[in-house]
Amino acid sequence: MSENGKIFITGASGGIGSAICDKFFKRDFKLVLTSSSDEKILKLKDKYGDGHFYYKIDLSNSENLETCIDEISKDHKDIKIIVNNAGKTHDNIIFRMKSEQWSEVIQTNLNSNYQIIKSLLPNMLSNKYGKIIGISSIVGSTGNPGQSNYVASKSGLVGLYKSIALEVAKRNINVNIISPGFISTSMTDSLNDEQKKSYLSKIPMMRFGHPDDIANLVFFLSSDESSYITGQNFHINGGMLMV
Repeated sequence: MSENGKIFITGASGGIGSAICDKFFKRDFKLVLTSSSDEKILKLKDKYGDGHFYYKIDLSNSENLETCIDEISKDHKDIKIIVNNAGKTHDNIIFRMKSEQWSEVIQTNLNSNYQIIKSLLPNMLSNKYGKIIGISSIVGSTGNPGQSNYVASKSGLVGLYKSIALEVAKRNINVNIISPGFISTSMTDSLNDEQKKSYLSKIPMMRFGHPDDIANLVFFLSSDESSYITGQNFHINGGMLMV
């Protein structure tokens, strides 16, 4: 298999994560994938084979993440692309939200990005090349009741990535964010017809997006065709939010 380079992807077994993995796998990239359970790691190995790299990481545990990501940084100094895609929700209205719910979501969705980029960025600086892409959410710009922890984490990503983009702009490293709207995944599949109708009524295109809609932009932002784009937050939402 020819090799176009290495790409590091978190949340590799989710709906959007799978679409991103498939896109780069078909184009002969070496995949460095993380997931949260042994079962998911086995499924990834079955799907992509032994020519790639797999790591079980608990992003909600900062010490576990730091140990694993340091190992990845040492073993894969040639990672060209970072895609921080993993995320979790733990919903509650603010006055009922437990501190653990807040802390776990902030650690998984926001702090993990800081830890991963801090650890892998020195190799990119040495190589004088890198593409870093984070997956935020439409609600990071709109807010969403019952999701103050999730929204804070996704909104925080935008500020984090813009700041890093400014820090490395002269070093041939591009840093961008993608903010999906409603994408057809297991989350939307679990909605009942009434809920789907309600959400679709707010989307001018009157349909949910597909994971490939996100993967296509990730691929473009990972290519040299996007070399003059950095520090941007791209919304993919069928017109639900225009900013």
